Amino acid sequence: MNSKNNSREKILNTATKLFQINGFSATGLNEILKESKSPKGSLYYYFPDGKEQLALEAIQLASKSIIERLGITLSKYSDPIEAIKYLISNIINDLKEENKLQNISISLIALETYSSNERLRKVCKDAFTALSNVYTHKLIESGFSKQRAEELGMTIEIMIEGAITICVTRKDTVPLSIISNTIEALLS
Repeated sequence: MNSKNNSREKILNTATKLFQINGFSATGLNEILKESKSPKGSLYYYFPDGKEQLALEAIQLASKSIIERLGITLSKYSDPIEAIKYLISNIINDLKEENKLQNISISLIALETYSSNERLRKVCKDAFTALSNVYTHKLIESGFSKQRAEELGMTIEIMIEGAITICVTRKDTVPLSIISNTIEALLS
């Protein structure tokens, strides 16, 4: 990888992490530059539209990472109940160990930008749809009808995203544990 791509990647990876942890508004460009150890000119060279362009690409990168992780985790079990419980236990462990949202959720940026930035709202919407589709695909593989799998996939995505938001707000993982305990009833 050449140094130009490496510099761009460092800025984008740092922005992705900070946007997921701190949110869009609370993350400043100077903070991104400082943490990525990049000169200011690099940011505007690679992201000429500034913070919004950086956020759009960061959401797409985070979404891709979360979807890949979700797919790998769910593939460890053929039974969707076991797979989703395993996924939730991984999220609980991540929240306990790291107490952050990196590569777990884009909810923070979605919640703070949905009414003020249409481009960011749309890319977040697409990310949430893609996440629901991963659950839907798992359920279809397990024998659920397409319509029922789509309904349940969205329901599971809503439950997990909502539980993550409440967990970080409460600073405990009880909401995710409750979701894990109700997955069997939901999918039976």
